[in-house]
Amino acid sequence: MTDRKRTPTGLKSGCTFYRWDSMKKERVSDMLERRLVTGDRMMLAHVYLKKGCIVPKHSHDNEQLTYILEGALKFWLGDDGAEEVTVSAGEVLLIPSNVPHKAEALEETLDVDVFSPPRQDWLEKKDHYLRR
Repeated sequence: MTDRKRTPTGLKSGCTFYRWDSMKKERVSDMLERRLVTGDRMMLAHVYLKKGCIVPKHSHDNEQLTYILEGALKFWLGDDGAEEVTVSAGEVLLIPSNVPHKAEALEETLDVDVFSPPRQDWLEKKDHYLRR
């Protein structure tokens, strides 16, 4: 039986077991916290956004899947931000590599982000656009 209090737990197979509620949240700003699980070629993040949190316009080489578990995020997509889409609980947005995007939490939101490859700027805490 796996010890549910320890995270991460290395398994004999080379796999690693994680339990979200045992992981410490990283406080990125007053409005945003996150938990990360990172492999060699992908990253999974729980992102906790307070209502009104703005994720400034940015882009990255990483392909991104954003799956909203609770709440809603409004996105502005493209160079001019003219394309708008609201992603609510149960919905997923795929953002291809290098597409500029900005987001605003319309309510308290829990978002699951998947990145491939992992976000080095997040791992190295060089994501200054989020830490303002």
